[in-house]
Amino acid sequence: MTAPPRARQITPPAIKARKGGEPIVCLTSYTASMTRLVDPHVDLILVGDSLAMTIYGMDSTVGVTLDMMIAHGRAVAKSARHACVVVDLPFGSYEESPARAFRSAARVLAETGCGAVKLEGGAEMAETIRFLTHRGVPVMAHIGLTPQSVNALGGYGVRGRGADEAASILADALAVADAGAFSVVIEKTAEPLSREISARIGIPTIGIGASVACDGQILVIDDVVGLFTEFRPKFVKRYAETAQAIEAAVAEYAADVLARRFPGPEHVFSAEAPIKKT
Repeated sequence: MTAPPRARQITPPAIKARKGGEPIVCLTSYTASMTRLVDPHVDLILVGDSLAMTIYGMDSTVGVTLDMMIAHGRAVAKSARHACVVVDLPFGSYEESPARAFRSAARVLAETGCGAVKLEGGAEMAETIRFLTHRGVPVMAHIGLTPQSVNALGGYGVRGRGADEAASILADALAVADAGAFSVVIEKTAEPLSREISARIGIPTIGIGASVACDGQILVIDDVVGLFTEFRPKFVKRYAETAQAIEAAVAEYAADVLARRFPGPEHVFSAEAPIKKT
């Protein structure tokens, strides 16, 4: 019996071609089990360094390592059948030089099987984006609020409200598009600026706390389904309260164990093996 044919996976060029077309649906995922649930419904899965908080309980993304991103990226890329899989390059793995960025990106692509990498930064990273794309590495850019720079930015505040900062972020958008990025995430940036950027550049904009006018939207899956309850940003719409359901299930399991209701007869094995019918 032959396996069913694998569905054609969405590629970075296909995402780029969606500029101005049907909105691009994006979510994060960090594990194989979650990817199998998310994959049929989205166009792009980001293995984000937000796993620092959702998986590892860190206070920021700064402590994420390349090995961590590769491990989770491999699990997601192996499980996705439809969506384009993009893996974040973590802090310290690409900023030093274009050559360093290429070595990191090459490892990610080779060891995970993903379709592209994402890096943070605007005009200052344009040379690196150009270096990577000219060497066969598809790059998703990330501007506006860049969480890896939280220490330099002084926090997670909204970006682009002042005229000078807005002009700088617009320049970032133009620079990464010109450098060859196939799309760009705009995070926690004033709505009028996000709308203007989406109209001005020729690659898809993926908003998170940005604008409905962006070419696509992305959220952290744990926020969407109510798994990550410690922090709830304004830009998140919660579609389920999974944490409550999990806690209730665990409480019921614990009660059954304490009352010796579990395991029941149907969950254990008899001394005699069943007779196989021929």
